[in-house]
Amino acid sequence: MNAKDAIFEGKLFGSMRPDHERNMELALREAATAFAADEVPVGCVITHPDMGVIAAAHNQREQLQDPTAHAEMIALTQAAAALKTWRLDDCTLYVTLEPCPMCAGAVVQARVPVIVYGCPDPKAGACDTLYQIPTDPRLNHRCQVIGGVLADRCAAVLSDFFREKRRLGKK
Repeated sequence: MNAKDAIFEGKLFGSMRPDHERNMELALREAATAFAADEVPVGCVITHPDMGVIAAAHNQREQLQDPTAHAEMIALTQAAAALKTWRLDDCTLYVTLEPCPMCAGAVVQARVPVIVYGCPDPKAGACDTLYQIPTDPRLNHRCQVIGGVLADRCAAVLSDFFREKRRLGKK
């Protein structure tokens, strides 16, 4: 049974699965790497049921001077390379911050069946908060969304980063 079938049978993807927290911990490590590089601290990992973690990335917009260099976009590219296909049918994407419209759309286009995110994004969240792109019935592909995994810790990393920016008087 593939991940998509399991979703519809309701067997696989409960919000309290221990591997959700374990994989979000890995995403938090990526967020810490972004923080240390003076990037907005968002981290992402993508897992495959047979191969484990196939992608791990963090925001790199400043480093690459690329507005699309969000953690999710970089991780999707890594995962596609690891699987040698753009179809990430059996994967789960873990990200510390609710994906924006660009990233949520890319996840849908990649056919990722499950998004697990840490904290909501009140300014750009496109999974639950402002938009519901991954579950929009008008699209021909949808995915399950699980929010709030290690939400307090994910939010704290972002709060700490922006507090430090304000303290230093930077953007």
